[in-house]
Amino acid sequence: MELKIIQPAACCEPKTGCCEPDLPVAVIGAGPIGLATAAHLKERGIPFFVLEKGEIAANVRTWNHVTLFSPWQYNIDEAAKRLLSESGWTMPDENHLPSGNELVEEYLTPLATVLAPNIHTEHHVVAITRGNLDRMKSTDRSSQPFEIYVESLSGLKVMTARAVIDATGTWDNPNPALSNGVWLKAEKELASRIDYRIPNVRANEERYANKRIAVIGGGHSAINSLLTLAELKQKYPDTSITWILRKRRVDDAFGGGTNDELAARGELGLRIAELVKNELIQVETPFRITEMLEHEGIILKSGERRLAPFDRLVVNTGNRPNFDFHRELRFESDAITEAVPALAPLIDPNEHSCGSVTAHGERELRQPEPAFYIVGSKSYGRAPTFLMATGYEQVRSVVASLAGDRVAADDVQLHLPETGVCHSGAGGCC
Repeated sequence: MELKIIQPAACCEPKTGCCEPDLPVAVIGAGPIGLATAAHLKERGIPFFVLEKGEIAANVRTWNHVTLFSPWQYNIDEAAKRLLSESGWTMPDENHLPSGNELVEEYLTPLATVLAPNIHTEHHVVAITRGNLDRMKSTDRSSQPFEIYVESLSGLKVMTARAVIDATGTWDNPNPALSNGVWLKAEKELASRIDYRIPNVRANEERYANKRIAVIGGGHSAINSLLTLAELKQKYPDTSITWILRKRRVDDAFGGGTNDELAARGELGLRIAELVKNELIQVETPFRITEMLEHEGIILKSGERRLAPFDRLVVNTGNRPNFDFHRELRFESDAITEAVPALAPLIDPNEHSCGSVTAHGERELRQPEPAFYIVGSKSYGRAPTFLMATGYEQVRSVVASLAGDRVAADDVQLHLPETGVCHSGAGGCC
């Protein structure tokens, strides 16, 4: 395979330091946070390129049938809004709850058009290094450009940058069904009968109708899956729905209800509580899955307990970050959450479940590798409470720092709608 090296316009001299102003900033991921990063870079006149392994907003497209519980006002970045407005774009109704499809069609696709030609789709980042140095070498390290190895349709490329911002998220790297977080061969062999995302039930009725379905997980994704399956059950009454949680009480999954500042988020909990009350779904909690096997269906075990065979599983147990292409960089992640270390105490669900986080920016997101940042949901690691507005403020601060605007970088402000429920200490564990 031919190796194509994309050289910068200027060189980097180890003795004098890298010629930073002439090198672009690399953004990895063309989802909401990655494109917002690019918008801030463009607005500040900083050269950049975006690398996306699939198509624009590839992860969002996998849940385009799902309606967000946050209205447009929380889902559009301010720099992106300014750039789009200059192109004649009209802001959607800020109080409307968009679907994933609307997010792509009415916001992310027009934004990508404004940012073209700096976006490279079908460009899969497989490794990042610092010059010709592996992570062990320290001499002149910070003066060397980043080298990004990319698999593209035209072959393998090496692209250079003065900074790298990883906005790849965690959505395409789900957790397994087993409560200990381990992927076993049995689960992988049953993958054709398992959904790890919110299934599009309406478009695939035959897959779920009159089947025995188990939904595993206690968050908003699991609740969304349950609600769509409950709608199907009205049409196909023989559909059996079982909700499997690790929580001590099912009530702990209902959220803040009418106390939630995002009404639609609170409504999810109220609706699922009504289904549980009316016994339209069977609840199994606490049930910690220790084994999965096949016998006239999928059998789930928790020690000596076992649940009757299921035809299909919906596993909404959260996601985890993929650090494979970081291995030659000096980066840190929290030992528990795998979040950026400074954020971990604020979002660890073992400590609290407020669904909010203190305003933070470039200083908190710094890595041991200068000019390398992990932003967006990936900065939260395995913690499940990320909102897009958080990522927008993160990248605004990071880009301000790269532009040399320290005042703007440190002026972090973030107001997130409260969930209406907050537990501290062991009581908040889920």
